[in-house]
Formats: sequence, C-alpha cells, structure tokens
Amino acid sequence: MKPPRATNELSALAPFVPGLPGFSHADLFAPAGLARLQAAFVAELKHAAPGTAARYLALLERGNPTREEESWCISAVGLVFETFCARLFGADAALDALSQRALYFEILFEVRRDFVKRRAQKKHKDTVPPNATELDALALRLARELGGPCTGEHVELAFARMVKKLLAAEAAQATDASGAAATDALVQKLAALLTVPAESALATALDSMERFAAHRAHERGAFADWACLTLQHPVDHAALVPLVRPDAAMPNLFEGPLETRRDRPGFDLTDRRRSPAQVAAEIDTCIYCHERKLDSCSLGLHDKDGATKKNPLGISLDGCPLDEHISEAHRFQQAGSSLAALAAIMVNNPMCPGTGHRICNDCMKGCVFQKQEPVNIPQIETRVLTEVLELPWGFELYGLLTRWNPLRVEAPFVPEPNGRRVLVVGLGPAGYTLVEHLALRGFEVVAIDALKLEPLPAELVGSASELPVPVHDAQRLFEALDERIVMGFGGVSEYGITVRWDKNFLALLYLTLARHRSVRFYGGVRFGGTLEVTDAWALGFDHVAMALGAGKPTVVGMKNDLARGIRTASDFLMGLQSSGAFRKDSLAVLQVRLPAIVIGGGLTAIDTATELLAYYLVQIEKEQAFVAKLRATLGAGGLRAMFDDEEWGILEEHLAHAAEWEAERAAAQREGRSARSHALLESWGGVSIVYRRALDESPAYRLNHEEVDKSLEEGVRYYERLSPKEAKLDRFGAVEALVFARVDGSLLE
Repeated sequence: MKPPRATNELSALAPFVPGLPGFSHADLFAPAGLARLQAAFVAELKHAAPGTAARYLALLERGNPTREEESWCISAVGLVFETFCARLFGADAALDALSQRALYFEILFEVRRDFVKRRAQKKHKDTVPPNATELDALALRLARELGGPCTGEHVELAFARMVKKLLAAEAAQATDASGAAATDALVQKLAALLTVPAESALATALDSMERFAAHRAHERGAFADWACLTLQHPVDHAALVPLVRPDAAMPNLFEGPLETRRDRPGFDLTDRRRSPAQVAAEIDTCIYCHERKLDSCSLGLHDKDGATKKNPLGISLDGCPLDEHISEAHRFQQAGSSLAALAAIMVNNPMCPGTGHRICNDCMKGCVFQKQEPVNIPQIETRVLTEVLELPWGFELYGLLTRWNPLRVEAPFVPEPNGRRVLVVGLGPAGYTLVEHLALRGFEVVAIDALKLEPLPAELVGSASELPVPVHDAQRLFEALDERIVMGFGGVSEYGITVRWDKNFLALLYLTLARHRSVRFYGGVRFGGTLEVTDAWALGFDHVAMALGAGKPTVVGMKNDLARGIRTASDFLMGLQSSGAFRKDSLAVLQVRLPAIVIGGGLTAIDTATELLAYYLVQIEKEQAFVAKLRATLGAGGLRAMFDDEEWGILEEHLAHAAEWEAERAAAQREGRSARSHALLESWGGVSIVYRRALDESPAYRLNHEEVDKSLEEGVRYYERLSPKEAKLDRFGAVEALVFARVDGSLLE
C-alpha cells in the first residue's frame, strides 16, 4: 500500500458526508450507527415494497434462512439496497452510467446470439475465407460508415449497430414491398461502398459479414477483444491446453506454441483481466440456474441420487466452497447493477478481493456447461468488485459491506460486542476470512502471524478516538506490483503465488479488517514460541483458532538432494517475496542461474517456474548496475579480488547475459516494439518443469489448467514421466546436472 497521503488528497479535496440526513461518517463504523442504518434501510424498503419488507422482516426475526430464502432476499431486496447506498455515497450518476452501458452491451449480445451464433456459424462454421484480410477491412469500413457515430466508442459497437441495420433491411425487404423503398438509401450506400449492383448489395454485405463473423469467432487475431465474437468452444479434457512437441527424439518434452508466447520483463501485474464488454459476454452465456434451483456453480453438480458428479479428470464438481450466490449476482451485473451484484457475492463471501480471477475456479468446474467452455465466473466476480471500487468512495462502499449488508439476513450488521475474545493464529486466507466472520458476530478478535506485518498508515486505519480518513478514489491505494512493499499479510496469497493476481487486493483486505473496531493484528508472533497456548488463556482469550495452512516444503528424495543449487520451491517463493528481491531497487541476496529445473506438477511448481524466469532478468540487471559502480570505484583488479573463482565465473555469466538483454532492450526502443525477453531466456537455457507422471495427471492440469496454459505462454517447458535420481556436482560442490529415470528405466541427464 502506498505511503500515507494528505487527508485532502485521500478524500478528493472534500470530506465524506453521508447522503442520508442524520447520519455521520462515524455511524458507518459503530454498531449503534449500523443498527440505525439498517432501520433506515428497512423503512425505505417498506415504502418501496411493503410486501417484500414484511417477508424480509420475518426472515430477520426468525434467522437461519434456507438457501432458497437467501436467494429470494437477494433478488427481491438487492435493487432497493443499491438505490439506498447510491444516495448514501452520492454514487447515483456513476451507477446510472453502468446501467446505460449495460444497454449498449445488450446490442453486442443480440448480434452475437442472432447473427454470429445462429446464422454465421451455421452457414460458414468450417469455412476459412481466402480473403480474410479483405473481410476484416470491409467489416471495419462498414462499421464506421453505417454503424456510427463511433467517436469515443469501441468500433465493435458500431459493427453491431451496422449488422442490426442490415438485418432490419433484409427483414423489411422480405416482408413488405414498401420496406424496400424504406431501405433504398441504405442499399444505395452499400452499392457504392461495395461497388456492386444495388439489387445484390444487401445480400453481398450480409454474406461478407457472415463470413467475417464465422471466421473471426474462431481465429480471433486483431478481434480478440470483441465480445460479440466470443463463443463457447467444445471442451476436450485430454487437451485443455495447446502444446507442441518440438523434438521427435524427446516425446516427453512439450512447450507452448510460439505464436502464443508473451514477454514478461519484471514483476508488475501479468494479467490485466478482461474488459467490461468481455465479462458481460460471459454473463450473457450464463443461464441463471438459481431460478430453477440448479445453480451447480454454487452448489455442485449432482446425480439423481444426490451424489456429486466428477469430470473426466476425476475432479469432484462440488461448486463454490463458500456457496456464493453466483447466479443472482450475474442477474444484477448484466443489468448494470454492480453494487447489488457485489452485495449478493458478499452475503457468503465478504472477503471476495481474495478470491476471483486467477485464484479459484471451483465454480467454473461446477458450471452447468460441461461439454463446452464454462462461464468464466472468477473473471465476473473480480469485474464486479473492480467496478464498485471505481465508484466514488468505492473503497468505503466495499468496507461498509463487510460491516453492514442487509442482503445477509443471518447477520446484516456488526452487533455490539458479545464479550467473547478469540485469538486467530495465522493470517492466510483461512485466517483473515475467519477474522471477518467473527467480527460480524460481535467477537473481539486478535490475529497473529509469525511473519512481520508492515504497519498500515495510521490515518487510514483510525483509532479508538480518531475516525479513519475516508478514501474517495480507491486507485490511490494501489501501486505497481513490482514496486510495492510486501505487507506480510495474507500468508500464501502474499508469499506463495505470483503476480498473476493483483496483490493490491491484499492491501485492501488488510486495511478493511484493520478498520473493524474489534480487530487487532500483530506480526512477528510465533504461536508455540513467542506465545504459548497457556499464555492465551492467561491473556483472557476464550478460544484459540488455528489457521496455519496444510502445506509443508517437500524435499526430493534423490542423491545429493541438499547440495548447493537445490532449494525447495516454497523457500524460493518466500525468499523472493519476503526479502523484496523482486524489486529493482533491492539488494536482497537471492541468486538463480539458468537453465533451471523445477520438479513437481502442482501450482507451486508453476508459480516457481514463472517467477524464476521473471526474476532472472531483474537479477542480472541489478548485478550489472551494481558491478558497474564497483568497477568505477575499485577498478578491474579490485573488483576481481572480491570474488573467488566460482563466484567470478557465475558473475561473468550473468554479466554476459545482462549485456545481451541490454542490447535487446535498446534495439526494441529503436524499432518501437517491446523487448523480446522469452527468446533470450530460452537461449540461456530457460526454465523447465519436470513431472514424474503425465501432464493430464498433474494437480495443476486437473485443478487449474489455465495456469498451465499461462506458464506455457511465458516460455516454461515441460517434461513428463521423468523421476529424479541424482544431482551431479561440479568441482565446487554445486549442482551442474540432474539425472532422471524414464518410465522404461533408462536414464536421462
């Protein structure tokens, strides 16, 4: 999280004043104020929908709602809640803009359903046009000429408008002779644009657009961002990722197609996520299963006898482990009601910044679409959150929903303290989620972690006597991931995963929980060492909750498995993150060499491989700059005297690579392109993952094949069916080669 800022900058030059008479900023944090806010909302609900209010109040009084009752409450009350909150935070105009955008999106999806899917695909599905480039140019030209104006709009919307005009003209000509005259101007313009006779102009235009749409729905190319061309493709569980086997003599080696490779120089966010239109296209595919009590994305896919189904890879299709109300949220989001959608998500998942895109996909696995691509629910969830954070006072809105959410009838707001104290040990996802749920039920919570926690800006957290400074623009809390300070909060989310996921969300969670008046965090406290269980009772805790994680480092059982040059993946990832080695201004001691081999088939192996590739470039850049300063100070002889023969050899290797990388960056700047890092990394040996079984048996492939795909894009190579046997050492006692056993028993070095 960025350093503290002046109060007026955080509050966008104006203090936050709730838009409801009689309420202050303080009321949004105190249990008494939240109770008053709930009462004001109920009064508004009674005025807007008396029957709904009566049923809602009955649910509140009874408690313990069923799944169906929760779903009813979300669907019936959500829009009233959004209107209420929009007034509270002055976000009416911003939410209206989202609703208006949803109307524009509907034009895209109408064209996708009626033209691309039902017409173009049926007529030209397997046809590859010989003039694809000409069709591309024609589609863009017709979009601008007939679908405009498109100033300030994506040309895709102009394309959709143009297609609708063509279809309307076709319908008019087919049903009414007078319709032909009504469309004469359009036909004449088409004839001029296409240089064809007027009588064939409309048919020619529609045929061309059909061929364009059918082709680009499969071969996206420059149209990859067009939501109206997004289709669900069949799923082959034996081939979930595209791969090539480059060496016939090495059939157990594979890599990603060259055309899918992407360069990743550094540790900034590697996946900016899909656009609002693309996410809306995913929702448009959703069939809103909750309306038939078949929302398998939330509750899992089951046989008639109630048993949970498994997919062809043997993965149990249990759905969301949090029973999140996914389908209901999709209904709201597709209508442009992002705030209601987020409230629906947060009924069961208030810590949703820690889930979503590139984190979990149990919901996708359980989607009703099993033979074709499922709805990308994690992308949708993260888009919903992002759009709320982008609202005026968006961070404050999210934070309030962790303390007050009237759609959560079981615990709509934080009550007065219940007098019980709980010690939570561990601040990974399980720990911080437990902190939130305990705080929601009136417990006083102290959470500890053995790792150091960076202190949050005091003005943002507040205190018993001072309110936190309200944040108008949540983006002011975000920072580039390759420059961020590691906060120490989040456990495996902080140290065990890559920057495939925006770790700024961790800072949001940390700050949000720290603002709870009943929550305290302490870092650098090791339970069982610094603090014993008997100390917890002596300090007055009523309960101790252990949230320590289930994983531990794995040491590969091979000869010389503890030699220099070998380390556990978790140790590497922890060292990379906790020391700040990934930062270009850090002097942390973490050295890697290429080629590098990662042994394993899980997500930790993939994270390690991709981070090795990214870190190697950062490492050699820093070494080059530091050595240049030393050489200028000490001279060549003095510099050489600092290192023994082994160290000097490694340094020369790294400096040679750094010179190549510097030359490539300079060439890229001259030629106006991005630097091609993956080609250089591969020439230096690259990074390979070696797994003892086949790819489709690996945990990563079976549970989250998207991460396998992304690693292939970054240039990671894979070797299947190889078991490590021995690490061979060089004259300095460090690893220089590995020996593996093939399935047939032969050895590979």
